[in-house]
Amino acid sequence: MPKTDFIVDLSLLNVDEPIADLEEIRALNPQRFEMEQLTGVLYEDTESLTCAGYKDVSHEEFWCRGHMPGMPVMPGVIQLEAVAQLSSFFAQRHDLLGAEMVGFGGVDAARFRDVVLPGDRLILMIRLSKARRGRMIVADFQGVVGQKLVVDGTIRGIPLPIDAVKDYLASRQS
Repeated sequence: MPKTDFIVDLSLLNVDEPIADLEEIRALNPQRFEMEQLTGVLYEDTESLTCAGYKDVSHEEFWCRGHMPGMPVMPGVIQLEAVAQLSSFFAQRHDLLGAEMVGFGGVDAARFRDVVLPGDRLILMIRLSKARRGRMIVADFQGVVGQKLVVDGTIRGIPLPIDAVKDYLASRQS
């Protein structure tokens, strides 16, 4: 089997010295509590539009009890959420969309190549291939546990119409 080329050289990543911790992530990403799927950001390069972060997968994750009993496997959709949060962090940190909030806009060619289990550290990497201000970002992504590729594909982010959503929610409360 050929050696996988990772988006970011894993030897450049040091979890003991993140460039952004949970508090810095929270300043740019709105997810809280059980929906926070990014533990830290480890690397970014604005010239190549690459970024790497990680999720420490604990035995206390909200999905462990039910997915699946006795054999907790991190759901693919949660892995995609972690990638989306890394992409959003990078886009917001560098104001690539000019939006108050970045939303999950879609995923293409996602492949889940191995399981992610409690106790694993899921390294996430993205490389933006498009950044259209006010429209969308598109990023190729990879997830790695140890030295093994566990997930890859392409993800899209879109600006969320925050004011329209707030107005709609307010109208439903009246």
